[in-house]
Amino acid sequence: MAKPLKKLVSCIILDLDGTLLNTDGVVNEVLKGCLGKYGKQWDGREAQRIVGKTPLEAAAAVVEEYGLPCGKNEFLAELYPIFSAQLCNIKPLPGANRLLKHLSGHGVPMALASNSPRGNMESKISYHQGWKDYFSVIVGGDEVTAGKPNPEIFLEAAKKLNTEPSSCLVIEDSMPGVTAGKAAGMEVIAVPSVPKQAHLYTSADEVINSLLDLQPENWGLPPFQDWIEGTLPTEPWYIGGPVIKGFGRGSKVLGIPTANLSTEGHSSLLSEHPSGVYFGWAGLSTRGFYKMVMSIGWNPYFNNAEKTIEPWLLHEFNEDFYSEELRLVIVGYIRPEVNFSSLQSLIAKIHEDRRIAERALDLLLYSKHKDDPYLKSSLQREFNHS
Repeated sequence: MAKPLKKLVSCIILDLDGTLLNTDGVVNEVLKGCLGKYGKQWDGREAQRIVGKTPLEAAAAVVEEYGLPCGKNEFLAELYPIFSAQLCNIKPLPGANRLLKHLSGHGVPMALASNSPRGNMESKISYHQGWKDYFSVIVGGDEVTAGKPNPEIFLEAAKKLNTEPSSCLVIEDSMPGVTAGKAAGMEVIAVPSVPKQAHLYTSADEVINSLLDLQPENWGLPPFQDWIEGTLPTEPWYIGGPVIKGFGRGSKVLGIPTANLSTEGHSSLLSEHPSGVYFGWAGLSTRGFYKMVMSIGWNPYFNNAEKTIEPWLLHEFNEDFYSEELRLVIVGYIRPEVNFSSLQSLIAKIHEDRRIAERALDLLLYSKHKDDPYLKSSLQREFNHS
């Protein structure tokens, strides 16, 4: 939740990597490949140490942690051409396009401020339609004497925006960025890019799960007008596989039978979508189509060790259907993942999510996706095999 509104802001300064763009996925793949050449395996344990750092600082952290037989400059020189070749594959994070279009449409001045070199920033945004025009100011790490957590980069952005630092709102995913924004005398929203780290961002004025949860009106800016009956429409996305046995807590502990899917083979898709509660349509290969509400994440109440996919098909089934092919079309978002003080409050919230999803899926905006070919192809394949 946001703290009470202290003052109106007039300008937005955004970080790029991890805030607007899902750069981490590409970085992980590049590091896996490069470290493999040294007989090392990238396991992501250094993710927290490299988030928000300059490229050279990040390279130094990896060289030190893995004991590589090369210097930081040499390692960065090895990484850079491989990473540069992947710039076109970096996707916007969910909510990024929506936020930029909204702010631009309302004439809110925006600046981009990143520890990456300016040329690198301009290359990244060139692959995304309209992004170059959204920002009246771009400040790269090579244009200041010290990168984040030093506030210089944000102060320079405010200067180029011709506004006071106190009138700026910074949106950042990393602790160095949050520290820099506060040191610059600005309001700061943190959108942590490393899982299960939100508790570390106490210096931020607000911490949100993803850009989907940002409420501009908390900062005196025009509110979004695209929520419909407690739901946010999203571009449809798809996931499927055989139903597996989960933790056994859905039916036994919660009284809510979930049809769990394996996360194997879905790591990149899961990294693209923030944890939270979504809804849409489900297709079972031998049974038909059903309304569905689902959680993606670590389920803080149970403290999952990994990100899970837990769909709840909104229908009374008389028997289990383990191993059946389940396909999901996700069409909207309800809320971020949160922790609960009691099991009763968790159960009550899940049932509220069900009511919201059931009502929303009757709207034409969402009901039309019941005819999605992705769902029908599963049923058709089963019919052809019978």
